Amino acid sequence: MQIEFLGTGAGSPSKSRNVSSLALRLLEERNAIWLFDVGEATQHQILNTTIRPRKIEKIFITHLHGDHIFGLPGLLSSRSFQGGTEPLTIYGPVGIKEYVQTSLRISESRLSYPIKFVEITDDGELFSDQTFTVYAKHLDHKIACFGYRVVEHDHPGELRVDKLRALGIPSGPIYGQIKQGKIVTLDDGTVLNGQDFIGQPQKGRIVAILGDTRKTKNAVELAQDADVLVHESTFGKGEAKLAHNYYHSTSVQAANIAKKAHVHLLLLNHISARYVGKTANDLAYQVRDIFPNTKVVRDFSIYDIPFKNKGGE
Repeated sequence: MQIEFLGTGAGSPSKSRNVSSLALRLLEERNAIWLFDVGEATQHQILNTTIRPRKIEKIFITHLHGDHIFGLPGLLSSRSFQGGTEPLTIYGPVGIKEYVQTSLRISESRLSYPIKFVEITDDGELFSDQTFTVYAKHLDHKIACFGYRVVEHDHPGELRVDKLRALGIPSGPIYGQIKQGKIVTLDDGTVLNGQDFIGQPQKGRIVAILGDTRKTKNAVELAQDADVLVHESTFGKGEAKLAHNYYHSTSVQAANIAKKAHVHLLLLNHISARYVGKTANDLAYQVRDIFPNTKVVRDFSIYDIPFKNKGGE
């Protein structure tokens, strides 16, 4: 599991940052990519990565401001041109279906795959299958805006091959039965309980990806115990009043949410064009007394999200 940032700027593109989009790379987990927001020129940014549009399985839109959705029609069309045939699901606030369908209709675009729209009206579970559950909650922005919590289900424990070999049990089909936790009887009458040869389950990972927002308790709930929290930082330390007036957050507010939610890593995103170079990095430095493990992201930054070890770290 990895997060790759395709656009990390706020409002409009700059020379160093494109507008909002990030990819949750789940190639090992489900051979798929999930996108969160699709700002203008997202498909151009993808050309500079190894992402294949046909691998994009789901798109989660936080809200309908242009810097988060203007890249959708082009990306959807290119996915079709490039051989995409698998269905795609788009989640977002009410209006996302009308926006996409109107754009495709007026431009007379025809897609080679079906789109399923899930328009969000209430907080709660959006999606669940054998590998992941996704939740959404309202944030506090000028228009309807959501944050997403992606929860990976726990992985079954690994087969303790060392214990089996210590008993003189050779590898073979019997290993598969034991790994399933079945009761197995050997040729000599020995009975083995498969559960005795399976290690502890591997705790699944949690990622919280928030849209634009003022400080809100829902952000803490979405981020609770997350391995990674992606939080906007349109404003810096000392600009809380400006942030409130414009329905955004400061780096200090983001750090306090990460601390309260016991997050492992805080990634500051949605950076204003006022912050370039060192001043952008300062958004992280100025809050490390609150939450030390804070980083400011850049376009094309990639972050691995490892499993916790047995000690929980």
